[in-house]
Amino acid sequence: MGQNQFHHDVPSRRDFIRTTVGVVGSSLAATGLLSKTSQAQPSESKSLVALSQDTKVIGAGREIAQDRMREMLDACMKQVTGESSSALAYKSLFKPRDIVGIKVNCLAGRNLSSHPDLVKLIIEHLLAAAVPARNIIVWERLGRELEQAGFPLSRDGSAPRCMGTDDPTVGYDAMPTESGSIGSCFSRFLSSICTALISVPILKDHDLSGVSIGMKNFYGGIHNPNKYHDNNCDPYIADLNAHPFIRGKLKLTICDATTVQYHGGPSFKESWAWSYGAVLVSRDPVALDRVGADLIENKRKESGLPSLKEEGREPRYIQTAATRGLGVGDSSRIEVVRV
Repeated sequence: MGQNQFHHDVPSRRDFIRTTVGVVGSSLAATGLLSKTSQAQPSESKSLVALSQDTKVIGAGREIAQDRMREMLDACMKQVTGESSSALAYKSLFKPRDIVGIKVNCLAGRNLSSHPDLVKLIIEHLLAAAVPARNIIVWERLGRELEQAGFPLSRDGSAPRCMGTDDPTVGYDAMPTESGSIGSCFSRFLSSICTALISVPILKDHDLSGVSIGMKNFYGGIHNPNKYHDNNCDPYIADLNAHPFIRGKLKLTICDATTVQYHGGPSFKESWAWSYGAVLVSRDPVALDRVGADLIENKRKESGLPSLKEEGREPRYIQTAATRGLGVGDSSRIEVVRV
């Protein structure tokens, strides 16, 4: 990614109107029940998750074949929005006035972080949907985590920004706010800068919560995530995502499943890293996490590993999030469309 890929002056906006999005999504039936259609739409009672997978999308040195990934992402976006083109898909979710925050996950380093090439494609599509470059922000907890994952930091000029909350122009809110069991100071990216969010997590195992996918990605948006890991992070992940700073702004989750950590997470462990070469997309964060958790469970079973429940770390937060009204956590009510 070029050095000027993410430039832009920090806006001086104060309080933004929080837009509430209808939550839509889909899931996976545990033993390969992925619908192999490119046109299927979910019934009204189901959430939809679009999944596109091709191991050839990953090259030597973890490079992504951009043209192939573009096709995969475009197909998924058309499915989850019902639009006839990727341009219309993004336009249906994001307006030119939006300040779009792309929350990446870079904690595990370059081998297991949101891929810069995937994020570059997302930015390309936002620009095509008439979102100004200066209104696009790629962000994470720390600037050094972004750099280690291959994202050049930048906050000046007219191109998209790439910054950590630790940047002196950003920071956390001075006072904590509450959401159920959570009491935290939120990143200003969440509370007062961004009006719309895209979550770009990794699909990975987690030693405490069972899995770390889209909803746990927002632990990188509060000042005290270390406080919320007891009891398999339940109900903390659900309560965090129920906060209006997230719930009212999250439009889309695009999960980078090119490399999946199915055991030994959340850090990168090559012995249990799976070159899956996939992307999962949904407007329902709960459904996407359920589908991702099922994928990991299936891979663990195939590899002779015990289930997450048998290891005492079942991702119960997914069902808790469903009870909070954040999306669908029941696999029977989730439709996975493979494109």
